[in-house]
Amino acid sequence: MKQTDSSIFVRPAWVATFALTAAILWGWAYPLIKIGFQEFQITQEMTGSKMLFAGLRFVCSGLIILAMAASAHRSFAVRKGSDWLFLLVFALLNTTLHYGFFYFGLSHSEGARAAILNSMSVFSVVILACIFFKSDRMTTNKVIGCAMGIAGVLALNLGGKESGHFTWLGDGMIILNALCSAFASLMTRGLGKRVDVMVGTGYSLAGGGLLLMLPGLLMDGNLPRITPWGIIILVLLVVISTVGFALYNNLITRNPVGKVAIYNSLIPVVGAVTSCLCLGEPFYWKYVVAGALATAGIYVINKGR
Repeated sequence: MKQTDSSIFVRPAWVATFALTAAILWGWAYPLIKIGFQEFQITQEMTGSKMLFAGLRFVCSGLIILAMAASAHRSFAVRKGSDWLFLLVFALLNTTLHYGFFYFGLSHSEGARAAILNSMSVFSVVILACIFFKSDRMTTNKVIGCAMGIAGVLALNLGGKESGHFTWLGDGMIILNALCSAFASLMTRGLGKRVDVMVGTGYSLAGGGLLLMLPGLLMDGNLPRITPWGIIILVLLVVISTVGFALYNNLITRNPVGKVAIYNSLIPVVGAVTSCLCLGEPFYWKYVVAGALATAGIYVINKGR
């Protein structure tokens, strides 16, 4: 899509509104996924079922976005044949690996803890964007903000075992998910140069979701119990992906990466609060410390001189 100064996705007020909307929606995904696991009776050891559950969500979301693109008469053409490789790698990072790690890690971790850990993606994007893009320059504020955010993540491991501790199956997978998300955000900048952004988003979600579903089925994945409430949860997750990625990818392609990604600092706050409220998870004061440090880090990075 051609970039123009008149686009709604470059107007400051709308950039903030759309970025905050996407962040709030993604924050709600934490408790909804865990509720979905419970409702479909997907247990920790059912790796194939987790992949199938995640794949269904993103295939549906991707197809909806592609249908919307078709109804809006968007071009489905890819600029060059070699650009399909870019789209494949983008789908793997943005959907398959990103959410494969996410669903697996979330099933082995508390929702609130996972939400705060996932804020690593925000600070990773800020640092990587300064390395790869001239429009994103490293500043003293960014250094201080990233240090505060990383300190917040480390604060999660304060206290005894009763208040939660690092695990490779839980925390390790969430950190890998955050890194995949960071690199996918960088690749999103190049998406609009190869295909219409809306179409590319649909391709990445549907294709990446399919790459989750197929191995899930090969691993005998299934949904042990299907209920009306479970279907509603799945639909809500599809809506979150559809709206969230449609807004976020359009913003990333038109604005400096750090300027948009910084709003994702709200995700751990929303995810932690909703997980404690919806799932009845125990609330630890270190969540406040970690969340406050992460949020303060975002503020320091985002504020003007």
